[in-house]
Amino acid sequence: MDDDLSSGFDLDGLSPEEFSARVFGTSGPRTGGGLELAPFRGVRFVPEVAGDLASVTMPPYDLIDQAAATRLLAGGGHNIVRLNLPHTAGESYDAAGRRLRRWLDEGALTIDADPALYVYEAADGGTVLQRGLIGALGLRAESDGVVLPHENVFPGPVRDRLALMTAANANLEPIFLVYEGGGDAARIVDGATAGTPLMEFVADDGLTHRLWRIDDPAQHERVAADLRGKRALIADGHHRYATYRALQARRHSAGDGHGPWDAGLAMLVDSTRYPPNLDAIHRVLPGLRPDRAVERARKVFRVTGFQDETAALEALAAAPRPAFLLGGGDGVHLLTEPDPDALRRSMPSQHSPRWRGLDTAVLDHLLIGNVWNVPENEDAIDIVHHDAPAAIARARRTGGTAVILNPLKVEDVLAVAGEGERVPRKSTSFGPKPRTGLVLRLLEP
Repeated sequence: MDDDLSSGFDLDGLSPEEFSARVFGTSGPRTGGGLELAPFRGVRFVPEVAGDLASVTMPPYDLIDQAAATRLLAGGGHNIVRLNLPHTAGESYDAAGRRLRRWLDEGALTIDADPALYVYEAADGGTVLQRGLIGALGLRAESDGVVLPHENVFPGPVRDRLALMTAANANLEPIFLVYEGGGDAARIVDGATAGTPLMEFVADDGLTHRLWRIDDPAQHERVAADLRGKRALIADGHHRYATYRALQARRHSAGDGHGPWDAGLAMLVDSTRYPPNLDAIHRVLPGLRPDRAVERARKVFRVTGFQDETAALEALAAAPRPAFLLGGGDGVHLLTEPDPDALRRSMPSQHSPRWRGLDTAVLDHLLIGNVWNVPENEDAIDIVHHDAPAAIARARRTGGTAVILNPLKVEDVLAVAGEGERVPRKSTSFGPKPRTGLVLRLLEP
């Protein structure tokens, strides 16, 4: 895709902050209203044609590397990875769109006859880890104070998802939002799980995934009434939400008016009933040698060396913040007690004290931007979700440096977003995330 995201979202020369303000903020279409999660006609795999649901579904797309995609491609001919990440199979987005229609024609996918809301659950044995409501989320400008982003986004991933969403004319996986509920919607969600699920299977993550359908229009109305005065935080899926907004702007600019592009597929989780996990996202800098990283870090941090990786990770978890663990060479090094003057010079003054104290903000501005002088782009910085040993191992393979972080605190993320700020990109990994492929949404069935 070589054009702008839409006539309303010109990409040229925009920083991530400026681009995020454009797609999330006041420049795009405004539809008004409160928090809305509307029923839709879900698209689901038919196991008798597509195969076992464990073999055709996948984790969220941004957790899939080429090795994982290869395993998914080998495990099932109808795996959703062929639609959601078609380039891993050497196919174009247009080919993915044609494949989606072919699977519908062949009966591997079916469209539910009537609009519904869907309840998703992930459980570990008898323990429910996640339970949420899937529907069509009404898109709102950030200035409406209804759907709150907490991270900036980059144009590249939004271009990528917009190209796919346009070719497929569909939302292929839900984004994940949390809200403070405890009302009627929560009771309806829990009540739905007393019935027989539409689907139930154990995936390769060891979890049991279940999906129920709520058909009753009266319950849809009760959910709508309960959500109307609330607001939700985007926990996972900022780039996809930005893509929803960009597609909405494109369709409005084309004169298409209001339609299904004014909503996007989403899962809404009541955090008072099912508090999310918040894990760290680690960095790997393949172009920065670990010995140089440690040497330069000594200028502004106290550095403590460890030979034992487990002991170092325990020390990081116990350290006063901000703190980081560097790996990739021989041994690992704990960075603590940053120089106050260096912090003051490096951190953007326009942000709140809470924001300037976030580990990821200190990493981006003091270490990556100032001490190491590494450009902030996808080529210079890789990310690894959750798995610190995997990040260190990747750094060793590339001759680069891994930066291991503690997770941010949920209360800090909520406070920053509530004040209209955003935590630095790739600061948070909320979970458990919904599995991709349980239910899809066509924009024009």
